[in-house]
Order: sequence, then structure tokens, then C-alpha cells
Amino acid sequence: MRRENLPAHLAVLGANIIFGLNYVIAKGIMPQWMEPRAIIFLRVTGAAAAFWLSELLVQKEKVAPKDLKRMFIASFFGVALNQIMFFEGLNLTTPINASIIMVGTPVLVLVMSHFIIKEHISGRKLTGIILGFGGAAFLILQNGHFSLSSDTTLGNMLILINAASYGLFLVLVKPLMATYRPLTVMKWVFTFGLIFVIPASIGKFVRTDFSVIPVDIWFSIFYVVIFTTIFAYLLNNYSLKKISPSANSSYIYLQPILASLVAIIAGKDRLTVTEVIASLMIFTGVYFVNKKGIRKAAA
Repeated sequence: MRRENLPAHLAVLGANIIFGLNYVIAKGIMPQWMEPRAIIFLRVTGAAAAFWLSELLVQKEKVAPKDLKRMFIASFFGVALNQIMFFEGLNLTTPINASIIMVGTPVLVLVMSHFIIKEHISGRKLTGIILGFGGAAFLILQNGHFSLSSDTTLGNMLILINAASYGLFLVLVKPLMATYRPLTVMKWVFTFGLIFVIPASIGKFVRTDFSVIPVDIWFSIFYVVIFTTIFAYLLNNYSLKKISPSANSSYIYLQPILASLVAIIAGKDRLTVTEVIASLMIFTGVYFVNKKGIRKAAA
């Protein structure tokens, strides 16, 4: 790993730690305390406000009209469609189903990167994707089962759309990160995202009874808005300045390991041979993907 790319890898690792915890935290909010789209309204408006306020502290960047157009398109896939599909899907399926579908994101990113930004699909990168997917799927399925029952079918489909839209978002944003700061890109992406999100979510938000929400759920909402939205998006997009979209997305495979570590530390799980084997597969897969991605980014 090249030393100058280390901050980018630490950033995407941090983002995936946040995303990994989000499955359980967000599931605890819905639908008893808040509807999925009410949470999305809070996420997008809160993030847009935070990014605009943050830019007051730094020198503003002028964005070219053609890049604003690209940001507008990216906002549809990365903010509106991505978040609506994730929360609506998670509300209708299980965290196990959602996490197993989401580990397919790197495969989608690899294919889309090849056709949209002409990223080369090497044998090493493909091997890494397969190893990572196998290890993540193996680990997730040891903690539960993937259900194809009619009760979860719609939710599974929505999560799949979420995975595809998030993958496309990473590919669309990558060229922008070569020109602009992550803060500038995220400010416009979330501002444009409001155009799509407000009509679809404002009704659910105003009908929410905030007076009955307990303190612990407010902490969960705070986590989803501040960490999963603002910090994770910034960290993810910062990493795209140095590494490829496929290298970035390969870190999704680490999410089940991180979830297992949290469970072990909390005393709710113990280290097993299955977790060791799955972890070795995942780390090897991530290494293969990023080895090629780093070389390309440095070229």
C-alpha cells in the first residue's frame, strides 16, 4: 500500500464501520417510531444544512455548469433513490437479507466502472471481488439465513435497487473528486437531493409524533443523520480522490466482520473458526482489489 494513499483507505474503512453499524441502529427506529421516509427527510435536510454551514469556514469553489449537471444526476442515485430504497427496503426485510444483498455492490461497481469510466477489470481484481463476496456471504449466513419468502421479497428488491444506485453514485462521483473538494461535491449533491426527497418524504415527516420518541431512539436518529449521512459520505468521497470506485466498494466486505467484532466485544458472540476463515477470505479479497486499484490511481 502506498503511503500517500493510506488516508484514503482509512477514510473508507471509517465510513464502512459507520455503515456496518447502521443496519441494526436504523432498523430499531422503523417503523414504530419513525417511518422510513421521515428519517430520510431528516438525513438529507440535516446533511445539506451542515455542508452549507461548513463551507462558510472555507473558501468557496466555483463549480462548472457541466459538473453541476453531473452532481445533479449523482444526487438522484446517491441521495434520493439510494436512501429511499435502503430505508424502505430495510423496513420490509431483515438486516441479514439487506447485508447479504449489499455485499454484491462491489460486483456492480466493477462492471459499471468498466463501462462508464473505463476502469480495467483485471484477473486479480475479479479474484478479490469473488473472495470478498464469498467470505462476507459465508460470515453473514452463519448468523442467520437469507429469506426469499413473500414477506421479504419486496424489501429484498428495494435493497438490490439501493445497491445498484449506490454503486452508480460512486462511479459518477469519482471524476468530480479529481477537481473539487469532498465538501463542495457533497454540498451540491445533497442540495440537489432535496429536490427529489422533499416531495417524497415531507408528508411522512410532518405526521411523525416526535413527543413519544424515547431518548435512546433519539440517539439512534442522531447517529443516522450525523454519522451515517454526513461523516460517512464525506469519508467515502474523500477516499475517491485517491482510490478507484471498485477499490472503495470492496471495503463493504468488511462490514460483517466489524459487526461480529462489536458483538464479541459486547459479549453477545464469541470468536469461531467460521469467523476466522471468513475474515481471511475477506481481507485477502480486499487486498487483491486494492492492490490493483492503488497502482492505477498512482499511475
